[in-house]
Amino acid sequence: MTNPALAPRPQLWILRHGETEWSKSGQYTGLTDLPLTVEGEQQAVEARKVLDGVDFDLVLTSPLRRARRTAELAGFPDAQHEPLAVEWNYGDYEGISSDLIRKDNPDYLIWTHGVPNGETLDEVAARADKIIGRVLESGMDNVLVVAHGHFSRILTARWLELPPVEGRHFVLGTAKVCTLGWDKRTPAIVRWGL
Repeated sequence: MTNPALAPRPQLWILRHGETEWSKSGQYTGLTDLPLTVEGEQQAVEARKVLDGVDFDLVLTSPLRRARRTAELAGFPDAQHEPLAVEWNYGDYEGISSDLIRKDNPDYLIWTHGVPNGETLDEVAARADKIIGRVLESGMDNVLVVAHGHFSRILTARWLELPPVEGRHFVLGTAKVCTLGWDKRTPAIVRWGL
């Protein structure tokens, strides 16, 4: 009989999508289905070098085209669409930058103030928790999720068993790769922002 404590633990790899016009300008881009910029496409090609040689048992991608295209250019044209991996629904703040919001509310932070008529932080975290549960129960070694900035940061916080608000500490640039894994039996960040 195998000791569950000694069983291999999966690694969850994250690839944020490449640059879009709105990520470049700092506008909240939730469900607006923007394409990658030329620079964003090049970033995705460069990300492929970081992922090369990793044997992924499963590759999931947000169904939004900026993530799908990033997955394709990074070498995963057959990635499975995962609706749970879409970006935070920013509601009334879609397309608006936090700098503009802070002109009216200088203390504004999305992590503590949220967004009107969009998803709550807890709702985004619940989606992240479902993906994590799937990964942990899969018996797979390496799973890649191609997703979005805020969603990936929340996914990381939840992997680490932290409240979702702690995602604020994990800055993640466009087309950057991260690996979430283990320090023995403790969830940990193995690599960040490669």
